[in-house]
Amino acid sequence: MFLFSLLLMIYCGTICGNLLIITLVSTSRNLHTPMYFFISQLSISDILVITDIVPNMLHVLLNNGATISFAGCVTQFYFLGASEALECFLLAVMSYDRYVAICKPLHYNIIMKSGYCVILTIICWVFVFSIALIYMIPTAKLNYCGPNIIDHVFCDIVPLLELACSDTLIVHLEVFLLSIPVVFIPITTIVMSYICIVFAIVRIPSSTGRQKAFSTCSSHLTVVSIFFGTLFSVYVVPTNGQSSTISKILSLLYTVFTPFINPIIYSLRNKDIIIALVKAMYTAGSSY
Repeated sequence: MFLFSLLLMIYCGTICGNLLIITLVSTSRNLHTPMYFFISQLSISDILVITDIVPNMLHVLLNNGATISFAGCVTQFYFLGASEALECFLLAVMSYDRYVAICKPLHYNIIMKSGYCVILTIICWVFVFSIALIYMIPTAKLNYCGPNIIDHVFCDIVPLLELACSDTLIVHLEVFLLSIPVVFIPITTIVMSYICIVFAIVRIPSSTGRQKAFSTCSSHLTVVSIFFGTLFSVYVVPTNGQSSTISKILSLLYTVFTPFINPIIYSLRNKDIIIALVKAMYTAGSSY
């Protein structure tokens, strides 16, 4: 019951926090910029991730174990993979936005037009939900003739392949090959963007200017570090000798903790969002 209550509070807090950011970005004119548009898209991705995982997890905890249909398990696996891949690409696009803002400030409004930002976002959505099918369909076609008991908190690629009694070499190969465009291309984009940003910040003569330039990237860097750090700890770091409990906790970090902490980082460390929230509360209070 303790875990059930904790996860329920985190889930409600995540939904409310991300919906608040989406609402503020949509209604406040001061937040109608590319950076906040991408933040609102990241909030949508966070809502998809945690909604895909937590409701069923709450059902499992409440009943001390539960049954999920094969179609439901594959569907959960598909939306989890697509949502996490979407977050990878959105974080990469956001780093590119910061690169243009700091390294090419005079051309920022010309490059990052609203139409261009919408096209980038649509490409990300279509690409990740298409590429997720490539490794979801072969995984669904495997033969599962064992006890079909998933010793995990949700349907993920590793516990599913452990249950398969047919050859999983092709699926492992597909997952490895798809990780290049899904994970390593966004990471490369982020690293290259921030290398250029650091060189640009170093050339700023005043310390106040350097601090102001870096402050616009601090929230994004924090989110990137938390997300990719937990993601790599689950899928890249060798799991030999790692207990199933530790594996479950690490999985919860990027599926539950990260969506919960993202709106906190972007709201508490962002003056524009705080100002927009205060104005919205004041307007609501005046109307009432």
